[in-house]
Amino acid sequence: MGKVNNKLLILLAGIVFFIPFLGGVHLFDWDEINFAEIAREMIVSGNYLQPQINFQPFWEKPPLFFWFQSIAMQLFGIGEFSARFPNAIAGIFTLLLIYSIGKKLVSVRFGLLWTMAYFGSVLPHLYFKSGIIDPVFNLFIFLGIYLFILMYWKLKEIGVVNKSAVFYLLFSGVAIGAAILTKGPVGYLIPFLTWGVYWILNKFRFYVSIPRFAILSIVALAVTFTWFGIDILVNGTWFIKTFTQYQIRLFSTQDAGHGGFPGYHFVVNFIGCFPASVFAIRAFYKSKPEDPQLADFRKWMLILFWVVILLFTIVQSKIVHYSSMVYFPITFLAALTLDRIVDRKVYFNGWMRFGVIGVGSLFALVTIALPFLAKSIDVMKPLFEKDPFAMANLDAQVRWTGWEALAGMEMIAVVVFAIIFMKRGRLMRGIFTLFIGTAFFVQLTLFFFIGRIEGYSQDAAVEFCESLQDKDCYITTTGYKSYVQYFYARVKPQSTNLYTDKNWLLNGNIDKDVYFMTKIHRADELRKYEQLEELYSKNGFVFFKRQATDLNNQ
Repeated sequence: MGKVNNKLLILLAGIVFFIPFLGGVHLFDWDEINFAEIAREMIVSGNYLQPQINFQPFWEKPPLFFWFQSIAMQLFGIGEFSARFPNAIAGIFTLLLIYSIGKKLVSVRFGLLWTMAYFGSVLPHLYFKSGIIDPVFNLFIFLGIYLFILMYWKLKEIGVVNKSAVFYLLFSGVAIGAAILTKGPVGYLIPFLTWGVYWILNKFRFYVSIPRFAILSIVALAVTFTWFGIDILVNGTWFIKTFTQYQIRLFSTQDAGHGGFPGYHFVVNFIGCFPASVFAIRAFYKSKPEDPQLADFRKWMLILFWVVILLFTIVQSKIVHYSSMVYFPITFLAALTLDRIVDRKVYFNGWMRFGVIGVGSLFALVTIALPFLAKSIDVMKPLFEKDPFAMANLDAQVRWTGWEALAGMEMIAVVVFAIIFMKRGRLMRGIFTLFIGTAFFVQLTLFFFIGRIEGYSQDAAVEFCESLQDKDCYITTTGYKSYVQYFYARVKPQSTNLYTDKNWLLNGNIDKDVYFMTKIHRADELRKYEQLEELYSKNGFVFFKRQATDLNNQ
């Protein structure tokens, strides 16, 4: 009965925290809008085989996540809720999966601790309410690695594993193949490097035979060929070649605006995975578990952590969610420490308290100070005086009441009460307060801040594009890259490919009105075109129109 109740409780928590208000704020440029637009264009064009943006081939990502989004859009309508819905479902499955794994590895309590650590840490919780690919991608990779570990344990008779090694081998390949179909070759690279490091640490002994590795890889490849193979047959090899070239460039060059220092992912994940990260540090050393299964699983999780962190440290583009696969090992290691704290084998010592207070206070300070700084926005403007676009963003009419600081106050209360409970020996109550309280903090922060932040960053552009949804026209940006115009203007397939030619839109014989969006510091580049009418500017964006050419008089 307890098993059913725990899983039901986790299911309900996932539904209550992940699904409501998914459509409460517009999608954010770039990734959220980019992916949602691909799914929308699949529905509009009927082409589910090859991803498109602006109805032109988009070869940067495979289609599985977009298929999930398009299914949601067909069920719930095209919009923000549908775009984010697949990750909410992935979040529920993730919580149920790690509870089940933790329960089998150690105990029901450990499963709950691991689930709380994942559910109640900032970025792991936040990403399940987003429309980016990574939560689904990470779930497939983790599932593939876990099934591989079960196959290895079955072969080596480590602990009790119920099903056959062949079963785990085949379904590990299926999960890895699904990961590749979600985000590309990195879906195989991460597991392959993890297996390789384990082989090195195993003194180069083949702990799993080469034929089994080959079978797993063939199964993964077969899954991907349900799309790649058909695409090659229909469209030839150009897409695969271009896709591969892009993946190589992604690993070897820095995307504009996405650079970072070498320790970027260490810092991001320590702060972003609060509070789990504070407790995970303790499990990196000492107190090796006595149970052989648990000890081996800890070894696998440590390898996975270092593989992901070092891999994306090498990658030149530094983006927060690139290393989000480490949320699994970080929260597992946190659960190890928390379980030992509850058993009083490890003490909630001074440096753990310092970490909880320090990082928790950082989140609290930012969320308390921001609304009051925003109410005195002129105080902040000198910080952006060299960036005219940012200065104009700050002119947005965003209403701040001061009540937004309640999110930060809640975080302070969570930290204080959690520490009091744990110092008084009420350890599970303290842990529950810290992690569930942090989950509520994330919800409050989203409720109070995200819509207001969007008011400064992109609301003017979204508003303009939404006003064009019923017009048969062209719309584009100049001087910057965006996907806002495609999704929020609901662009349709055009009868000519010239609409992608900026020079034709500016100077050619156009058959429809053209709308141009630019930023305030690039507006003069459009003002030199006499045929363009400047409509208005708002919050750093400037909007222009060129009327359709009267072709009969040409």
